[in-house]
Amino acid sequence: MRRSENSKSKTILTVAVALSLSISAGAMAAGSHGGGHGSGGHSSASEMKPKMGHGDGHAHGHGNAAGEPGKKADVSRTLEIDMTENRYSQEKITVKAGETIRFVIHNKGELVHEFNIGTPAMHKGHQKEMMMMVDHGVLEADKINHAKMKMDMGGGKTMEHNDPNSALLEPGKSGEIVWKFSKAGTFEIACNVPGHYDAGMVGELTVK
Repeated sequence: MRRSENSKSKTILTVAVALSLSISAGAMAAGSHGGGHGSGGHSSASEMKPKMGHGDGHAHGHGNAAGEPGKKADVSRTLEIDMTENRYSQEKITVKAGETIRFVIHNKGELVHEFNIGTPAMHKGHQKEMMMMVDHGVLEADKINHAKMKMDMGGGKTMEHNDPNSALLEPGKSGEIVWKFSKAGTFEIACNVPGHYDAGMVGELTVK
Protein backbone atom coordinates (compact mmCIF):
# COMPACT_ATOMS: atom_id res chain seq x y z
CA MET A 1 0.00 0.00 0.00
CA ARG A 2 2.83 2.40 0.95
CA ARG A 3 4.65 1.67 -2.31
CA SER A 4 1.48 2.38 -4.26
CA GLU A 5 1.01 5.72 -2.46
CA ASN A 6 4.64 6.69 -3.09
CA SER A 7 4.29 5.85 -6.78
CA LYS A 8 1.12 7.91 -6.98
CA SER A 9 2.84 10.87 -5.24
CA LYS A 10 5.79 10.61 -7.63
CA THR A 11 3.47 10.61 -10.66
CA ILE A 12 1.47 13.60 -9.41
CA LEU A 13 4.53 15.66 -8.53
CA THR A 14 6.30 14.77 -11.77
CA VAL A 15 3.26 16.06 -13.65
CA ALA A 16 3.29 19.22 -11.49
CA VAL A 17 6.92 19.86 -12.40
CA ALA A 18 6.18 19.23 -16.07
CA LEU A 19 3.25 21.66 -16.02
CA SER A 20 5.34 24.29 -14.24
CA LEU A 21 8.09 23.81 -16.82
CA SER A 22 5.58 24.27 -19.65
CA ILE A 23 4.26 27.50 -18.13
CA SER A 24 7.75 28.81 -17.45
CA ALA A 25 8.88 27.92 -20.96
CA GLY A 26 6.10 30.16 -22.28
CA ALA A 27 7.39 32.97 -20.10
CA MET A 28 10.88 32.43 -21.49
CA ALA A 29 9.57 32.70 -25.03
CA ALA A 30 8.02 36.02 -24.07
CA GLY A 31 11.40 37.25 -22.92
CA SER A 32 10.63 37.36 -19.20
CA HIS A 33 13.16 34.78 -18.02
CA GLY A 34 15.92 36.05 -15.76
CA GLY A 35 19.45 34.77 -15.25
CA GLY A 36 20.75 32.13 -12.90
CA HIS A 37 21.62 31.97 -9.25
CA GLY A 38 24.04 34.48 -7.81
CA SER A 39 27.72 34.72 -8.63
CA GLY A 40 29.38 31.43 -7.91
CA GLY A 41 26.02 29.92 -7.00
CA HIS A 42 24.50 30.28 -3.55
CA SER A 43 26.87 31.44 -0.86
CA SER A 44 26.55 32.73 2.69
CA ALA A 45 27.97 36.10 1.74
CA SER A 46 25.98 36.65 -1.45
CA GLU A 47 23.55 39.54 -1.68
CA MET A 48 20.26 39.28 -3.53
CA LYS A 49 20.34 40.69 -7.04
CA PRO A 50 17.29 41.83 -9.04
CA LYS A 51 16.42 39.91 -12.22
CA MET A 52 18.75 37.11 -11.22
CA GLY A 53 18.05 34.08 -9.12
CA HIS A 54 18.30 36.10 -5.94
CA GLY A 55 15.05 38.01 -5.65
CA ASP A 56 13.93 40.14 -2.72
CA GLY A 57 12.31 37.14 -1.08
CA HIS A 58 15.45 35.04 -0.72
CA ALA A 59 18.14 36.02 1.76
CA HIS A 60 21.38 34.17 2.39
CA GLY A 61 23.82 33.61 5.21
CA HIS A 62 24.17 36.69 7.40
CA GLY A 63 21.23 38.32 5.60
CA ASN A 64 18.86 35.52 6.64
CA ALA A 65 16.21 36.72 9.10
CA ALA A 66 16.19 33.25 10.69
CA GLY A 67 19.83 33.44 11.77
CA GLU A 68 23.26 32.69 10.33
CA PRO A 69 25.62 29.79 9.60
CA GLY A 70 26.82 28.29 12.88
CA LYS A 71 30.11 26.81 14.03
CA LYS A 72 30.31 23.09 14.79
CA ALA A 73 32.13 23.88 18.02
CA ASP A 74 29.05 25.79 19.22
CA VAL A 75 26.47 23.07 18.45
CA SER A 76 24.26 22.42 21.48
CA ARG A 77 22.28 19.52 19.98
CA THR A 78 21.66 17.56 16.81
CA LEU A 79 18.25 17.05 15.22
CA GLU A 80 17.69 14.20 12.75
CA ILE A 81 15.13 14.99 10.05
CA ASP A 82 13.78 12.47 7.54
CA MET A 83 12.18 13.72 4.33
CA THR A 84 9.59 11.69 2.45
CA GLU A 85 6.96 12.70 -0.09
CA ASN A 86 5.49 16.02 1.06
CA ARG A 87 6.47 15.79 4.71
CA TYR A 88 9.23 16.06 7.29
CA SER A 89 9.54 13.62 10.19
CA GLN A 90 9.52 16.68 12.47
CA GLU A 91 7.06 19.35 11.35
CA LYS A 92 7.22 21.50 14.50
CA ILE A 93 10.64 22.45 15.84
CA THR A 94 11.38 24.72 18.82
CA VAL A 95 14.83 26.14 19.60
CA LYS A 96 16.22 28.84 21.86
CA ALA A 97 17.44 32.22 20.64
CA GLY A 98 21.23 32.07 20.39
CA GLU A 99 21.25 28.28 20.09
CA THR A 100 23.31 26.55 17.39
CA ILE A 101 21.68 23.41 15.99
CA ARG A 102 23.11 20.71 13.76
CA PHE A 103 20.43 19.37 11.44
CA VAL A 104 21.16 15.98 9.87
CA ILE A 105 18.77 15.51 6.98
CA HIS A 106 17.97 12.26 5.19
CA ASN A 107 15.93 12.02 1.99
CA LYS A 108 14.01 8.76 2.37
CA GLY A 109 11.52 9.60 -0.38
CA GLU A 110 11.50 8.79 -4.09
CA LEU A 111 11.80 12.42 -5.23
CA VAL A 112 14.33 15.22 -4.81
CA HIS A 113 13.53 17.19 -1.65
CA GLU A 114 14.89 20.24 0.12
CA PHE A 115 15.25 21.29 3.76
CA ASN A 116 15.38 25.08 3.81
CA ILE A 117 15.27 27.40 6.84
CA GLY A 118 13.66 30.79 6.24
CA THR A 119 10.57 32.98 6.22
CA PRO A 120 7.51 32.54 3.97
CA ALA A 121 8.72 35.45 1.80
CA MET A 122 12.17 33.90 1.45
CA HIS A 123 10.67 30.58 0.41
CA LYS A 124 8.46 32.31 -2.15
CA GLY A 125 11.52 33.93 -3.71
CA HIS A 126 13.48 30.69 -3.61
CA GLN A 127 10.68 28.81 -5.37
CA LYS A 128 11.28 31.01 -8.41
CA GLU A 129 14.96 30.04 -8.38
CA MET A 130 14.07 26.37 -8.13
CA MET A 131 11.74 26.73 -11.11
CA MET A 132 14.66 28.16 -13.05
CA MET A 133 16.63 25.05 -12.16
CA VAL A 134 13.83 22.98 -13.72
CA ASP A 135 13.82 25.27 -16.77
CA HIS A 136 17.48 24.56 -17.44
CA GLY A 137 17.38 20.83 -16.80
CA VAL A 138 19.29 21.10 -13.53
CA LEU A 139 16.46 19.71 -11.44
CA GLU A 140 14.29 16.74 -12.34
CA ALA A 141 11.61 15.06 -10.24
CA ASP A 142 13.95 12.41 -8.84
CA LYS A 143 17.39 13.60 -9.95
CA ILE A 144 19.79 16.55 -9.78
CA ASN A 145 22.01 17.11 -12.81
CA HIS A 146 25.05 18.31 -10.88
CA ALA A 147 27.14 19.07 -13.97
CA LYS A 148 24.50 21.54 -15.16
CA MET A 149 24.60 23.36 -11.81
CA LYS A 150 27.92 24.83 -12.92
CA MET A 151 26.57 25.89 -16.30
CA ASP A 152 27.49 29.49 -17.07
CA MET A 153 24.29 31.51 -17.17
CA GLY A 154 26.19 34.64 -18.18
CA GLY A 155 28.17 37.08 -16.09
CA GLY A 156 29.73 34.21 -14.14
CA LYS A 157 26.37 33.24 -12.65
CA THR A 158 25.58 29.57 -12.13
CA MET A 159 22.85 27.42 -10.60
CA GLU A 160 24.82 25.85 -7.80
CA HIS A 161 22.67 25.24 -4.76
CA ASN A 162 24.94 25.65 -1.74
CA ASP A 163 23.13 27.99 0.63
CA PRO A 164 24.20 27.37 4.24
CA ASN A 165 20.53 27.34 5.29
CA SER A 166 19.50 24.72 2.72
CA ALA A 167 20.08 21.08 1.81
CA LEU A 168 18.81 19.86 -1.57
CA LEU A 169 19.01 16.07 -1.69
CA GLU A 170 18.37 13.29 -4.16
CA PRO A 171 16.57 10.14 -2.99
CA GLY A 172 18.72 8.13 -0.59
CA LYS A 173 21.12 11.01 0.11
CA SER A 174 21.88 12.79 3.39
CA GLY A 175 23.24 16.20 4.31
CA GLU A 176 23.65 18.53 7.25
CA ILE A 177 23.20 22.16 8.20
CA VAL A 178 24.78 23.87 11.21
CA TRP A 179 22.70 26.93 11.98
CA LYS A 180 22.72 29.60 14.70
CA PHE A 181 19.33 31.06 15.54
CA SER A 182 20.24 34.62 16.43
CA LYS A 183 16.90 35.98 17.60
CA ALA A 184 13.38 34.96 18.56
CA GLY A 185 10.71 34.57 15.90
CA THR A 186 8.56 32.16 13.95
CA PHE A 187 10.03 30.74 10.76
CA GLU A 188 9.52 27.82 8.39
CA ILE A 189 11.35 24.76 7.21
CA ALA A 190 10.26 24.09 3.67
CA CYS A 191 10.86 22.23 0.43
CA ASN A 192 10.87 24.65 -2.49
CA VAL A 193 11.10 22.06 -5.27
CA PRO A 194 8.24 23.07 -7.62
CA GLY A 195 4.91 21.78 -6.30
CA HIS A 196 6.20 20.46 -2.96
CA TYR A 197 5.55 23.52 -0.78
CA ASP A 198 2.01 23.83 -2.10
CA ALA A 199 1.51 20.11 -1.48
CA GLY A 200 2.23 20.67 2.22
CA MET A 201 5.96 20.10 2.60
CA VAL A 202 6.44 22.87 5.14
CA GLY A 203 6.92 22.92 8.90
CA GLU A 204 6.95 25.44 11.71
CA LEU A 205 10.18 26.51 13.38
CA THR A 206 9.82 28.57 16.54
CA VAL A 207 12.76 30.40 18.12
CA LYS A 208 12.04 31.44 21.72
